[in-house]
Amino acid sequence: MSKKGYDFLVIGGGIIGLSVARELKKRNPEANCALIEKETDFGFHSSGRNSGVLHAGFYYSADSLKAKFCKIGNQLLKEYCKEKKIPVHSCGKLVVAKNESQLAGLDELLKRSKVNDVELHLISRKEAEEIEPRVITFEKALFSPATASVSPKQVIQSLKDDAKKEGIDLFSSTKYLGKIKGGILTSSGPMQADFIINAAGLYADKIASDFGHSKKYRILPFKGLYLYSNEPAGAIRTNIYPVPDLNYPFLGVHFTLTDTGQIKIGPTAIPALWREQYDGISRFKGSEFVDIAKRQMKLLFSSTFDFKKLAFDEVQKYMGSKMVSLAAQLVNGVSPSQYRTWGKPGIRAQLLNIETNKLVTDFVLEGDLYSLHILNAVSPGFTSAFPFAQFVVDRVESLRLTSKKYS
Repeated sequence: MSKKGYDFLVIGGGIIGLSVARELKKRNPEANCALIEKETDFGFHSSGRNSGVLHAGFYYSADSLKAKFCKIGNQLLKEYCKEKKIPVHSCGKLVVAKNESQLAGLDELLKRSKVNDVELHLISRKEAEEIEPRVITFEKALFSPATASVSPKQVIQSLKDDAKKEGIDLFSSTKYLGKIKGGILTSSGPMQADFIINAAGLYADKIASDFGHSKKYRILPFKGLYLYSNEPAGAIRTNIYPVPDLNYPFLGVHFTLTDTGQIKIGPTAIPALWREQYDGISRFKGSEFVDIAKRQMKLLFSSTFDFKKLAFDEVQKYMGSKMVSLAAQLVNGVSPSQYRTWGKPGIRAQLLNIETNKLVTDFVLEGDLYSLHILNAVSPGFTSAFPFAQFVVDRVESLRLTSKKYS
């Protein structure tokens, strides 16, 4: 590892970390910028395990950062993929109602789309069936033409290649170990930096606490699983989602098309017992297990949302038959025999406010004169990465100006 000091040091090699590093370098061409990632390659965690759906931006309340960044993020990422010749599957999305009581949910999403200036169409059941003949909906549905799918791995690899070409020092297999004077200690040695940006996802709160932040926030991990269909590409033409419960930051079991048109159903939102509970007991950490178990037990009895029901409903989805039965409410001709293959698990780094016992639904940043910490950047974090990175760097510049003022 180079012993030189850096103007900017980013922790975390997912799409947010890479995008922030590139934006920093773009605005500061002469600056020394570095990015560290604890895994052997970039995008190992949430970014590489992402569904690849480019969301349109109609789910989010108008006062949220998610609403501010999702629409433009969708456009910018599509433009980037076009420039880099990364395939984009412009398949759109249907949001369907199970019964009359859910029509109000469609109306609420339509209202949000208008406030957020996102194209969304309220259509009849017949019109929905013209888009996807197998769809099941009660009287009406919503259609989002801007929703699309890409390959997360291709996007991450392209961003990594760009970062290298732009002169950013990238260090894989380099784990953050702690804060030291003027920088951080890593598994590859000490690194000095004038300003540190924490984009560490599942461990963002832990790192932030070393810098005196995240006092009222903790990451509460949720495990996401998809089941892949053995039907050929094109057997379903568009993404199909249920009306979501807007009290939760999850969208329910739905049909997602990959960039190649392959069908999958999911994801789950199963409460995880440690931060990287991907397979079996791999990456098990006893201290995390105890801490998270205590927090989940507390939520069972004192959360401001129904954590008990959420946990019970989601754990059942470990059974593929439960996933298929939920998916069969959205599409005709769904059989358990079509869904036998589980995809790679992902862990959602969901932020919890431990003072209110509420799940945090929006992006959250905390910082000071020497560091900035991205505590919550869950879905649509992938879609929003480019404009969100601009917002993060705006905040960095503001903090650094304050630092110079008082230096």
